[in-house]
Amino acid sequence: MTDEGVLHTMAFYASLSKDDVVLEIGAGFGALTRVLAPLCGKVIAVEIDHKLIEALKIETANLENITLIEGNILEAEIPAFNKVVSNPPFHVSSPILFWLLKRKFDCAVLTFQKEFAERLVAQVGSRDYSRLTVEAYYRAEVERLDLVPKETFYPPPNVDARIVRLKPRKTPPFQPKNEETFHELVRTLFTQRNKKVRNAVQGFLSKHGEKKELADSLLFHDKRVRELAPEDFGALADEFAQ
Repeated sequence: MTDEGVLHTMAFYASLSKDDVVLEIGAGFGALTRVLAPLCGKVIAVEIDHKLIEALKIETANLENITLIEGNILEAEIPAFNKVVSNPPFHVSSPILFWLLKRKFDCAVLTFQKEFAERLVAQVGSRDYSRLTVEAYYRAEVERLDLVPKETFYPPPNVDARIVRLKPRKTPPFQPKNEETFHELVRTLFTQRNKKVRNAVQGFLSKHGEKKELADSLLFHDKRVRELAPEDFGALADEFAQ
């Protein structure tokens, strides 16, 4: 990200104060890091590229509240943080988001590929509706904010981006009896999103030692997976939990 105006806008959306510890994923050459540092108590800047880490050490040498971590965010040991402001690499947006949604924090402001951002808030049954939509809805309130033209990145990607703000829910919008079953069911069924539930659920039934004939008696068995609202997945998971 090369546009300082966008970087300052991201920091503004995070409502930073000196009490905040901010996680930055994919710090690159430190453009965002240098914007964040004066506005918060501490920045934890994570970067996987060793050469970029060496450059970051030089770029942030005069900043005392920066902790640099070299490594993969999905594998590295990350200190406690309460906010996230980041331009994560587009190609790992999905695993980073799932990693983030499992952690406790107050707010995250991130730039994602525009199409990815649309999937986070897609309507039930739409082309963009996916496992990502259901999991994001279950764990957080999602806001689509400013559109970010591809020209603000160097080198420019092939697609525009959008700033997204996530605020974890204090309590989920519904409470599955078994969360593990709910998440597994969502993950499994969305591998066959266009099939009817009775067909898409066959692998899940076999894995758990259930008779395949059970599929015709399940809730929503005649609906296609993409037509199930997040709450429907919860109800279906509860049926299995019983």
